[in-house]
Amino acid sequence: MTVKRVITAIILSYLFSLTASAQDLSGFWKGTLTMQGCFPTNNIELQINMKDNAAAGDSYHYQDIDNYVKKKFEGRYDPASKKLLLKEGIVVTYHIPIRCVICVKDFDLYYTREGNVETLNGRWGGNVLNSNASCNGGYIVLSRIKESAFKEIPEIKVDTGTLRLDFYDNAEIDGDSITVKVNNRVILTHQRLSAKPLTAFVRIDNFNTFQEVEMIAENVGSIPPNTAILIVTAGEKHYKLFLTSTESKSARVRFVYEPAKEKPDEQKFSLLDSPDKSKIISSNQ
Repeated sequence: MTVKRVITAIILSYLFSLTASAQDLSGFWKGTLTMQGCFPTNNIELQINMKDNAAAGDSYHYQDIDNYVKKKFEGRYDPASKKLLLKEGIVVTYHIPIRCVICVKDFDLYYTREGNVETLNGRWGGNVLNSNASCNGGYIVLSRIKESAFKEIPEIKVDTGTLRLDFYDNAEIDGDSITVKVNNRVILTHQRLSAKPLTAFVRIDNFNTFQEVEMIAENVGSIPPNTAILIVTAGEKHYKLFLTSTESKSARVRFVYEPAKEKPDEQKFSLLDSPDKSKIISSNQ
């Protein structure tokens, strides 16, 4: 082999290595699980965040945005083989029929790209939560998508025990009236928005890890649609949300309890370790 060919081979090898290591799998990936599961259609969405070759993020196993299980996952990506290994862990929240069980999954995937189409394909497996029962995994293909299926419902992570919700009319006061539900329970009904807040308090903690706030338009005032500003106070943190609803579509926001990171000498505590463990698990499987 001539010196010129050797140099060319080295350059090509370097460029290949550079391209492989530069591949960023961060983003949204959607597929369908091959399983006889809880839902008629078992969609899966992986929200991947890459840092170097370490992967982390959230997974949604869902039928639609109202019936789903959300979990955390971690994993590693090997640029040379284009192999991605992911393992689900903490169950963040879930909304499934009582007859259903939660499957904690792991994924053995390979990245491919043909033109503008990017896919992750391979095998998945796992066990039923808190058991050794297999989920009977199989083959899966996920495609990169531009946005999450859950984009229309903001989700805010909080670590405080009580949320204060203040609803104001947005911009001009035009007679908008609303009803507010928390987890489908009415807490405010037929209340008129103004410059003075409509205030409600919601408990969120280890025993109430998920709260969905829904604003329903009772009318659209003189200037449609019904718009509101929601100021959320969670301990020392404040969030400002702009909500829009009509008489046919409500506005929703979800709050998920995620405890602050503990110091090494603090006692660890989780939902599954709570004194009411058997009741919590059995009532949601």
